[in-house]
Amino acid sequence: MKKILFIFLGFVLVSCNQQSNNLHPDVQYRELQEKLAAGWNTWDTYSCLTHVLLPQGFGINLQFATPDGKHYLREAYISRNYDDAGIAGIIPGPHAYDGSYTDLSFLWKGMHIRVQSAWYPKGNIIYVEPLETSSANVIINAGMWWNRKGKVTFSQTGFTACLPGDTLPVYLHSFDGRLVKSESDSMCRKEFSLGKGLLIVAGDSLPPGLALRLVQQRADSLADAKNRYEDHKEIYDAMQTVLAWNVIYEPTHQRVVAPVSRIWNKWWGGYVLFCWDSYFASYMLAAENKELAYAMATEITAEMTPEGFVPNFGAARNYSSRDRSQPPVGSMMVREIYRKYREKWFPALLYDKLLKWNRWWPENRQYDGLLCWGSNPYAPGPSEKPVGVNKLLGAALESGLDNSPMYDNMPFDTVRHIMLLSDAGLTSLYIADCEALADLAQLLGRKKDVQELKKRAAFFRQNMEKLWDEQSGLYLNMRLDSGTFSRRLSPTHFYPLIAHIPDQKRAERMISEHFYNSNEFWGTYVLPSISRDDPAFHDNNYWRGRIWAPMNFLVYLGLRNYDLLAAQHDLSKKSAELLLKGWREKRQVYENYNSVTGEGGDVSSSDWFYHWGGLLGVISLIDDGFLPPPEKPL
Repeated sequence: MKKILFIFLGFVLVSCNQQSNNLHPDVQYRELQEKLAAGWNTWDTYSCLTHVLLPQGFGINLQFATPDGKHYLREAYISRNYDDAGIAGIIPGPHAYDGSYTDLSFLWKGMHIRVQSAWYPKGNIIYVEPLETSSANVIINAGMWWNRKGKVTFSQTGFTACLPGDTLPVYLHSFDGRLVKSESDSMCRKEFSLGKGLLIVAGDSLPPGLALRLVQQRADSLADAKNRYEDHKEIYDAMQTVLAWNVIYEPTHQRVVAPVSRIWNKWWGGYVLFCWDSYFASYMLAAENKELAYAMATEITAEMTPEGFVPNFGAARNYSSRDRSQPPVGSMMVREIYRKYREKWFPALLYDKLLKWNRWWPENRQYDGLLCWGSNPYAPGPSEKPVGVNKLLGAALESGLDNSPMYDNMPFDTVRHIMLLSDAGLTSLYIADCEALADLAQLLGRKKDVQELKKRAAFFRQNMEKLWDEQSGLYLNMRLDSGTFSRRLSPTHFYPLIAHIPDQKRAERMISEHFYNSNEFWGTYVLPSISRDDPAFHDNNYWRGRIWAPMNFLVYLGLRNYDLLAAQHDLSKKSAELLLKGWREKRQVYENYNSVTGEGGDVSSSDWFYHWGGLLGVISLIDDGFLPPPEKPL
């Protein structure tokens, strides 16, 4: 058998530093994706219990059954707790970015089972063990995924995969179990009583004792690697684990991506990438894994529509939100990833599309020198079912704050395709986008673009003065139908700090009178997505009162631009505590959190394992020097 290097997703085979700087950025990125999508993948698009060898596409899927055959566990997700319809909720254990070790457990129908995997130079090991004495059957399905070429047959010791140019044996070792049945249809299937455990070794025949020692060595290696974060090890562990488990191989475009959570892929028929979620994920990945950070930022940018903007979402079947974008944070995150790794080919790869997107905003969302959220009409495809197009709902969805009370009953201009509200948060983020992109333009020698971007930033910064309200001490949103301020407050009203808009005196007032105001944003848990004294706060529904990690993260970036050290550290500490609450209790990283109790799973509209929840921890990694300070010049 030809030697195969079995690694999950192959993330660390070749560093970009080893690639020739003479290669075009497109070529360098294509090579990076090919290396990412090589080796053993710990799951397919959906299930956490499927292991696939890429690019060949040979897969081993685990399912479970009650001994009486009345109940079958066919799917498992981290995002929810299930006990019906053959679906179980997973308790996520450690997961190396390079897939060299994975660990999970689940509770289902009286079973408590653990599944570990580890790669070694000639193959891959999967170990299934009962954590409590219970009756269970484990079903091993072996076959070809995604219509890849190959054939799988039974062998005396397990299975044999006949792949193009290679033959791969799979060995099964049962500890005190027995073979229940063996059958074949589109794939080969063997069912064992679990007994004291089951060992699956792909690639080479290893003595069981040696295989189990290799699994433990991988577990120890991953644990040791996290020790460099010292007192922040637990914070890093939560952030890294939620990211690593949500990385998938997406077969339609043959690429490695990190959707927000695994269950969303199923809901969207294959995969879905959300705009600002993905850029934040790329930045979090950059803390430890350059290749994945590059891939995530590149793939969401590649979802750009023909109209010239990165959409709210890009999903399976080439379906995207062609009416709307989402908050412009891409250039900021790309700049910070460059700040970490200093490889010019990466921003060069994305720069032209980011510039096109930057130009799109004032052309489509400007009104009287400020920006508004909007939604443009377009002709949907035959299988698309868009919602809110050229309506207030579409504009609210563009904000990323889908049901925020700030946008309740706002008028919508169907001719200009905008919500009639000059938005302080959007305009501030856009100014920051201009500044970040100008930094990248300077880096890449695009001198004319530097002038263009700085001029545009200055124009909008000057117009932000229209939104300063001396009475309240904040930059407020302004209704365009009446010319009056809207006084519904959210953390977006601190976003002007990101764009260096207020001077130090104004910034201090914003923080003392609002950030630390317990009637508005301060409390045991911070920052609520609408002020505590707003009537909608007690809805505790999505953006109506709950805490969201991206809001905390963006406000923290703004605080770093000023002499506001106490507020920086307070926000860092409280964000970390909120993240660790759910992590310590249930090993969950939530989409959003209750602003009163700090619970994440108390409502159905909060995904239990959503990667941007890790931004709550990234704040402290910046605060204590584990990531480069974003306010320093490049």
